[in-house]
Amino acid sequence: MFTEKANDIFRRAIADYHKTDNVDAEMHNPCRRESIDAVLYHKCWIDTVQWHLEDIIRDPNIDPVEALKIKRRIDKSNQDRTDMVEDIDTYFRELYHGIKPFPDATINTESPAWAIDRLSILALKIWHMQEQTERTDADPTHIAICHGKLEVLKEQQRDLSLAIDQLLDDIVSGRKYMKVYRQMKMYNDPDTNPVLYAKA
Repeated sequence: MFTEKANDIFRRAIADYHKTDNVDAEMHNPCRRESIDAVLYHKCWIDTVQWHLEDIIRDPNIDPVEALKIKRRIDKSNQDRTDMVEDIDTYFRELYHGIKPFPDATINTESPAWAIDRLSILALKIWHMQEQTERTDADPTHIAICHGKLEVLKEQQRDLSLAIDQLLDDIVSGRKYMKVYRQMKMYNDPDTNPVLYAKA
């Protein structure tokens, strides 16, 4: 199943990041270059760095100048993340290009890659909630609450993994078809962001 491989890669990327736990650490992608595995690893690495940038920027004592730098970095990270999601959808589109959908085939509410994007984020939530359950400085009530949340997250991961694998199977069988809509982020575009084009 595709998601079994993806979840393994996500766990490895998150674990590799936490060897240094440094948002400036260099990524060493262990997967074969230009493979879908390498894309999944890179995607999850971006998500993991951004997770920690979001933590840093919420420090109430952060210097405003540093906060702005981090905000710009998060914006860039979001763009990179979207690009990688499109790379994943391109992979599936090319993989399934020869499949002819049934006349009554239906389209899903989201593409496979955007569902896989949510799976990557779920892996991060599970990792960090697991950390919370292992804290020695927290009271038993906090630990118990986090254990409950962890079980819910694991159930979500199982359900989403099953749904993604079923979607891919439906595409392969012709019961569903996929479309790839290229991003249309307007705030990054100097032609569509009024703050930017007003200054041109």
